[in-house]
Parts: sequence; structure tokens; C-alpha cells
Amino acid sequence: MSERPRSSGVTPSPGQPALEIRDLVVRYDKRVAVDGLSLRVEAGEIVGMLGPNGAGKSTALAAVAGAVAPAGGAIAVCGADLAREPLAARSRVGFADQPPALYDFFTVAEHLGFIEECRAGGTPGGAMSDGEGARRALLGELGLAGVADRLCRELSFGMRQRVGLAAALVGGARLILLDETLNGLDPRAAVAAREVLTRAASGGAAILLSTHLLGVAERLCQRIIIIDRGQLKVDLAGEELRALVAGGAGAVEELYLAEVAAADPT
Repeated sequence: MSERPRSSGVTPSPGQPALEIRDLVVRYDKRVAVDGLSLRVEAGEIVGMLGPNGAGKSTALAAVAGAVAPAGGAIAVCGADLAREPLAARSRVGFADQPPALYDFFTVAEHLGFIEECRAGGTPGGAMSDGEGARRALLGELGLAGVADRLCRELSFGMRQRVGLAAALVGGARLILLDETLNGLDPRAAVAAREVLTRAASGGAAILLSTHLLGVAERLCQRIIIIDRGQLKVDLAGEELRALVAGGAGAVEELYLAEVAAADPT
């Protein structure tokens, strides 16, 4: 039996969300990219983040990952405040940005091992370490076993996307942030990625993914949010979301077009 990734042991306390964003504001000079965003994501939840180009989706994900400094608001990951406990908060986050930030002169296996070691606080085989066997199993599940010993710089776009996803998952991260990570995957790879993410959520990880692929959001997510001009416009889950999807093909697209401003963001 393949060795499976172990939990980091870092999970939210009962009633505590995996992610809590309160009144988040991010500015680039005078432009407001995220404008008072508040969002709560529970452990085990898969949330699809939709919105037009320039809506603030990538900026919001980067702020949660600690890669962008907010101008206001607060972010907590599994109860750890990102501003007061940055290392504790970041160690619980797996982030696949766009394009994937890979160490090009590492092999795929070396890249995953290094990311996992960083997440474990620089301790090889530490409490958050899955082990080489589990990493190899994950590569197999994502169709990357054949390129495990290839340099990251040699990979195609789709393979780099899959390596970015794998890096977000290693080390028992409890909050997985994916920025268009499922884009550019061939059908078999897309199915494998959805299966891996569903299993991670079943194990207690919270997943927040930005995507323009409405079909992916419908099939994978238990909750869909729509962001436009840095603000939360729609938040659907449970019976509301099931009723919308049951309305037939194009129902989510119709909602999106009704809620998102037609004009290009400024």
C-alpha cells in the first residue's frame, strides 16, 4: 500500500475556522486591489473563488499566504494571526501561485522535499514531514512520477502547474491556496488533481481556489464566491448552490455575468 501524507497535527480548534479574513484591504500605490474583504473558510471546505481579471483574487490569496502586505484588516490561519505570528500562520499554508514559483535548478523531487522541509521549520523528517515515500506517491497520483528526477526548468506548463499543486499539498498544510492552478491541465491530469484535492479536504484541509473554469468550480467546490473590484459579491453554499447547479448547464455562468460589472476594472 502506498504511503499516504500524514496530517501536520495542526488543525483548527472546534468552532475555529481554517481561515478568517476580516476587512482586508490591499493597495498598490493609490489603487485598491482588495477592498474590505471578509471571508471565513472552514476545515474540510473547498471554496471556489470566481471573478474577472483584476478583481483582486490573486492579491487576496497572496495576502493570505503572507506574500503581500495588507494596508488594513486581519488574517488568521487556524487561529494564528498572520501579523503577530507570521511563521506559525505561514507554516500551515500551502500556496500555488501563478505562474508556479518553482526552483528551476532543483529536480521535481528535490523541489517538493525542500518545500516540505521549509514548512516543517527547516527540520528534515520533522513533525510536518510526509516522508519521501509519501511525496513519491503524490507525484504518482498527479501523473508526475516519470519526471520526478527532471529539473523543474525542463517542464511543460501543465507539468509545472501539477508540481505547484503538489508543493502546496506536501507537509500537511491545513490551508491550501490555489491561484488558477487547475488551468492548462489535460483531462486526465484535471481528474487526478480534483481527486487529490477532494481527498485532502476529506482529511481536514481547507481549500480556497481561484479559477475561471466554471465547470471545475461546479464539480469540485461545496461553496462558490464571486469577487469583483476587490469586494465579495456572492457567497453560495449548501442548498442554495445545489439548487443553482441543478438549474442546468450555464446557471453559474448566468449568475456570474449578472453579478460582475461589465466594465473593465480601473
